[in-house]
Amino acid sequence: MNEVQEFISIDAWTIIFQICNLLILFALVKKFLFKRVMAMLDARQKEIDGIYDEAGKARDDAAQLKEEYTARMSNARDEADRLVKSAVDTAQRRGDAIVHEAQQEAAHMKQRAESEIEQEKRKAYSELMGEISGMAVDIAGRMVEREINPDDHRELVEEFIRNAGEAS
Repeated sequence: MNEVQEFISIDAWTIIFQICNLLILFALVKKFLFKRVMAMLDARQKEIDGIYDEAGKARDDAAQLKEEYTARMSNARDEADRLVKSAVDTAQRRGDAIVHEAQQEAAHMKQRAESEIEQEKRKAYSELMGEISGMAVDIAGRMVEREINPDDHRELVEEFIRNAGEAS
């Protein structure tokens, strides 16, 4: 048991050497490994922060682009509405102008037709008056050639009416 006791026994110098080895190991790990690991972790953290910053910036840019798109679409819709209204107004004015021109031309054609009708009436009246006066002169000439009695007078009037009816 003595051997077991020596194997399990605690030696102060062994503990001191163990603690010194541990401190030296910590110092070496801190000097050579910990700085590199921390530098690598800092680099990773910076990279992750950069990715988050880029994602936030991209999100902000997307929101701004969405607002611009919405504004442009609203402006385009307003512009389209304005153009449609302008086209409708122009078409309405053009339609009104065409109707007005047609009404003026119809009035002018009506006036011209009435004028032609009036001229034709005058012409027909003049021709009729010419024929009537010719017949009256003819009858007067016949009357002068012979002596008229009441029967002859009635016969001449009837002949005058027949000729007037045939002339028209």
